Amino acid sequence: MARSDPAPQARLGLPDLGYGVGLRDRHFAYLMRTPPAGWGVDWFEIVSENFIGNHGYAALVLETIAAQRPVVMHGVSLSIGGSDPLDPAYLDSIAELAERVKPAWISDHLCWTGVAGLNSHDLLPMPLTEASLAHVAGRVRQVQDRLGRPLILENPSSYFEYRSSQMPECEYLARLAEISGCGLLLDVNNVYVSAFNHGFDPVSYIEAIPATSIVQVHLAGPSDRGTHLVDTHDSPVPDAVWPLYALVQERTGGVSTLLEWDANIPPFEDLVAELDKARAVRADRPAEARPARALHAHG
Repeated sequence: MARSDPAPQARLGLPDLGYGVGLRDRHFAYLMRTPPAGWGVDWFEIVSENFIGNHGYAALVLETIAAQRPVVMHGVSLSIGGSDPLDPAYLDSIAELAERVKPAWISDHLCWTGVAGLNSHDLLPMPLTEASLAHVAGRVRQVQDRLGRPLILENPSSYFEYRSSQMPECEYLARLAEISGCGLLLDVNNVYVSAFNHGFDPVSYIEAIPATSIVQVHLAGPSDRGTHLVDTHDSPVPDAVWPLYALVQERTGGVSTLLEWDANIPPFEDLVAELDKARAVRADRPAEARPARALHAHG
């Protein structure tokens, strides 16, 4: 497969921000006492819900960060696939935060989080059917109309599948991007986790995602439970994920990369050292170095 050469409209006109990390309170003091030139990262991603309505010290830190680096808002409560109506108050709060932060873009997950007003506080996978695809596409358009910008959606990690599903998740995402105009946040760790758990080929999954729709990449470390992997964001990126990440960089020609680390969070300098592994990946590797198919998948 030849390296792609994305057209100018690739990534919905959104930039390659380089290499970033999630903004976590564990690192607030370090970032506030360290000159921005010493941070070692190009941009930051925030969990939107951590800053909605927050006008205290965290808001001051965010204001300081946003004055020095691009910021992306990443939500966990949109429930774009849910059956309950979209929450207008939540969308208003996202819009208000975006007005303060001026994010490069706003993202959330392809999932549902609850039903009948009950929140599971989990990112539950979608039944991959024609009906749910039409449902989600319509809701994406509503969100994009309200926010006045494209929505970027992430593939979730998953631990079960629906008997009713009619297509693989990669096809669902590709069609959703085409139908709704949304962008995609390709979480390479989640591809690896779900491929291991369900026995599909992660390389074929990545190759099925339209490169021009990939706005951002996530990297993280899961936990190995033997029979399955869990997306815990509490450890370094597994060795097996790096060839998959390199494939994404090859296909996109270079795309914004974000390292997630949400538990057992190391000092900021160690986080940057892990991020530097992503910087070292070259998109122009020779073909023989590409990842083998069915990498670490099992049936």
